Amino acid sequence: MEMQKNLVIRHEGNPILTKDDIPYPVQTVHNAGVTKFEGRYIMLFRSHLDTGRSIIGIAQSEDGFRFEARPEPFMTPSKEPVFCQYEEFGVEDPRITYIEDAYYITYSAYSAHGVRIGLAKTTDFQSVERVAFITQADYRNTVLFPEKIDGRYAKLDRPHSDISPWSIWISFSPDLRHWGDSKLVMKPVPYHWDEMKIGPGAPPIRTEQGWLNIYHGVFPTMDGHVYRLGAALHNLDDPAEILGVGDRWILQPEDPWEVTGYVHNVVFTCGAVPEEDGTLKLYWGGADKVMCAGTAVIDELVELCLTDSRAPM
Repeated sequence: MEMQKNLVIRHEGNPILTKDDIPYPVQTVHNAGVTKFEGRYIMLFRSHLDTGRSIIGIAQSEDGFRFEARPEPFMTPSKEPVFCQYEEFGVEDPRITYIEDAYYITYSAYSAHGVRIGLAKTTDFQSVERVAFITQADYRNTVLFPEKIDGRYAKLDRPHSDISPWSIWISFSPDLRHWGDSKLVMKPVPYHWDEMKIGPGAPPIRTEQGWLNIYHGVFPTMDGHVYRLGAALHNLDDPAEILGVGDRWILQPEDPWEVTGYVHNVVFTCGAVPEEDGTLKLYWGGADKVMCAGTAVIDELVELCLTDSRAPM
């Protein structure tokens, strides 16, 4: 049987950011959104405090691999109404999308009322403005498409639901605040690497063949759940249509800091940066404790979706 090529090449310096690199006390550094801003890479990372609750820090890099954290967190639970009521237990798992003239950040807000998705924005990564909550409870893993499609904004997310188990939905909006026309677009597949639950990972990336969606999938084992990464391709003009889902994962926990940590056997992405040479810098949290990075060829991920695919549902 022919050896299959590794579609994601790990950076030799992994992990690229740990709690020891942060100039204030945190217990973890993981699940970071990453983007390019004024020629530098900006990372917004989640950290657990020793209360067990999460905040969002910020780091920057010239090359996308060697990051330096700033002395203060970027986002902590809001003290302002109405946000304070729904962020009391922490802010988590940011994704960053540049749309028109600002960088929009989706994040999970936790409180006694469950988890819902907040939307914030920044133009300079110095200050941040909260815009709105764009879901009710219980939702996670919301990613925004980086441009309007047929005159509307679009997002993917994953409701917490046993009824249609942990599946990916798409919604549309005229203004980034009010969302509707929701459709189920992708479900886990029985006895498959992503059979338990799936969710959007990095914000979708435009390619000539379609929107590349790097998602996470979860498989239950006798020794706990395993989080891996996969790829799906959405129609450019109608992203509710999925052209193909890669049948095999593109990344699984292998390195010691991915296998063992705060939560064992996890690779979880919230960010990927496409480069002009056709490669992708992919970022993932290892075992909910450290940040890792790697590279992939965008065309190879697209080819996986189109030629070695499973049905989306």
